[in-house]
Amino acid sequence: MATNFNELKKARKADNSKLVDAINKLQGGEGRPADEDRFWKPETDKSGNGYAVIRFLPAPKGEDVPFVRIWDHGFQGAGGWYIENSLTTLGQPDPVSEYNSQLWNSGVESNKDIVRKQKRRLNFYANILVITDSANPSNEGKVFLYKFGKKIFDKINDVMNPQFADEDPINPFDFWEGANFKLKIRQVEGYRNYDKSEFDSPSAVSDDDDQLQKIWESQHSLQDLVDPKNFKSYVELKTKLERVLQLGGTTSPSQSAVERDVNDSFEQMSQPATRKQTPAKPIPEAKSEVEEDSAPWASSDDDDDLAFFDKLANE
Repeated sequence: MATNFNELKKARKADNSKLVDAINKLQGGEGRPADEDRFWKPETDKSGNGYAVIRFLPAPKGEDVPFVRIWDHGFQGAGGWYIENSLTTLGQPDPVSEYNSQLWNSGVESNKDIVRKQKRRLNFYANILVITDSANPSNEGKVFLYKFGKKIFDKINDVMNPQFADEDPINPFDFWEGANFKLKIRQVEGYRNYDKSEFDSPSAVSDDDDQLQKIWESQHSLQDLVDPKNFKSYVELKTKLERVLQLGGTTSPSQSAVERDVNDSFEQMSQPATRKQTPAKPIPEAKSEVEEDSAPWASSDDDDDLAFFDKLANE
């Protein structure tokens, strides 16, 4: 990790294996900070179209990787909303994932539908420099944190790991030999679509090292986003899950026998509750937040998530 700007500049020609390894590991496989002013979000017009140019930035001072990923859950039950970071982000057991794995492996299709509505959501976070933002020109030249989904992450991976012999790998996070990212947003079947977004040709952010150093030193910590302090404890999450889904011994006639058994099994891990479970409902605003999906709960991450539930159930 670089601790001063000169180290960062000298290391830019060094082996990028750590970054490539981090990208590749994620291919094999939400924090909600109080100060939202750190975050940049692209805006769209009335037709749902939007355009901006941003530059992904190197790892912040004292950190190794220029992005972090965070899993979260967001759904509604009869007892209210459940919107929380998933402890699986930290490699720890999470009550929602455990409960979902039991439902998924019950063999009942209606239970799988419930899992799809309350499954994990994947978000990535990185520092960016806003190059062009016609909707908010005052953002141009400023550093923000940017939350994005798997579709954009895949585009990052594609330029770092090109598939064809005539393509040279690009580290899009590099100040000198990285590339601007042209963010192109369309409205497709009612949802935001980023498929036409693309990286420009490689170029330096600036030829002025003093300016680059100022940008680098103004970046926000990414490790703060995955600090355990931003995650509730297992017990707190379990208690909230029970309240939101009203898990308990009383079940409705519409519930399957298997689902009742799943609820009873989950109760053994938890505090007693009294009312029935109501199938979860997706967050209404998920249409605008889950950018990589053609539908909010049918994302390209489904296979990874459902394999994750199978793994949990078999451990």
